[in-house]
Amino acid sequence: MDISIRNAEQNDYDFLLPLFRQVHKFHVFVRPDLYKENSTPVEQDFFESQLIDDKQHIFVATIGNEIVGFVVTKEEEINENSFVRARKVLFIKSLCVAETHRKKGIGKKLIKYVFDFGRSLKVDSIELGVSEENTSAIEFYRSIGMTTKGRKMEMILN
Repeated sequence: MDISIRNAEQNDYDFLLPLFRQVHKFHVFVRPDLYKENSTPVEQDFFESQLIDDKQHIFVATIGNEIVGFVVTKEEEINENSFVRARKVLFIKSLCVAETHRKKGIGKKLIKYVFDFGRSLKVDSIELGVSEENTSAIEFYRSIGMTTKGRKMEMILN
C-alpha cells in the first residue's frame, strides 16, 4: 500500500467533504450541546479561503487516486510580553483518516509529514486540541510522542 502526502487542491473539496462530515459527526455525537448537525460542516468557500491563506496548510493522504485522510494546520506567532516568551507554533486544527482505512499507518504518515513540515518552518512546537472523549485519538497522539500540555475545563450552567 503506497500512501502519498500532498498539498490539498481546490478540486479535492468533493472528496474531502465526507471526511469533514466524519470529523463533525463525532463532535456532534460527543458534544451535541456545542455542535449541531450539518451535512456541510466545511463550506467550499471556507475550504478555498484556507487554501489561499499562506498561514494555513491542508495536506491530504492518498492511496492511488483516493483521498484517505487529511490534516489541516495553521501557523501562529505568539508575541513576547511581560509573562510569555515569543514563539512560533504550528497548530493541527483537524486530522482525519477515513474509518475504512484506519490502523494502516496513514495517520502516522500524515503526522510525520506535519512534523517535518514544522521543522522546515522552524516552529518551536506543534500543538493540537483533542476532546477528552476521543480516547483513541489521545492514545494515537501519545504513541507518536506527544504529551499533554494543558487541559481546558468547564462548568455547564444551563
